[in-house]
Amino acid sequence: MIVHFIALTLKLFFLLTPFFALSIFLSMTSSMAEIEQKNIARRTAFASLCTCCFVYFFGEFFFSLMGITLDAFRIGAGAVLFLSAITLINGKFKAPKNESGDIAVVPLSIPVTIGPGTMGTLLVLGAESSTITTKIIDCVSILSAVAAVGTMLYFSSTVDRLLGKRNIVIISKLTGLILSALAAQLIFTGIVNFFKLEV
Repeated sequence: MIVHFIALTLKLFFLLTPFFALSIFLSMTSSMAEIEQKNIARRTAFASLCTCCFVYFFGEFFFSLMGITLDAFRIGAGAVLFLSAITLINGKFKAPKNESGDIAVVPLSIPVTIGPGTMGTLLVLGAESSTITTKIIDCVSILSAVAAVGTMLYFSSTVDRLLGKRNIVIISKLTGLILSALAAQLIFTGIVNFFKLEV
């Protein structure tokens, strides 16, 4: 269980694209006072946690309602996650503008931290978890990953000084490579299981 917790927490941490979220957060809050930045970081983390938990627990109901097989969704979610990874590697993603002035939920939480690929992966994860113990471990992993990203955003100024914007961009691209591998794993698992069922 400990191994599952650590592996899942790391997986979710990279799925939340922390360094990319950090670079967008810094660019969108550069003109704000530090206390306001920290307030937005807290709200972004809370919104991300609520979204992750909702998507996770909604997974099984979603599949039964839509009549979609889990393996079909694995392939679809993997494809979307792969496209997100390519965008991250190329550095062409631009956060949408939020005319309401509240940037914590949109765009910092959705879609910067939690994009379509991450949502798809959480849906699959929720549908795969069949026991209460697994669901508890998954939820603690989600909480840990979101807390880690939220901590990075909360201390964004310090992280920026330590790493520098150039290194943050480089790490964001490396995160994209890890996401592409996770996407490939989702797709391959879906294809293999689909052919097993067909046989």
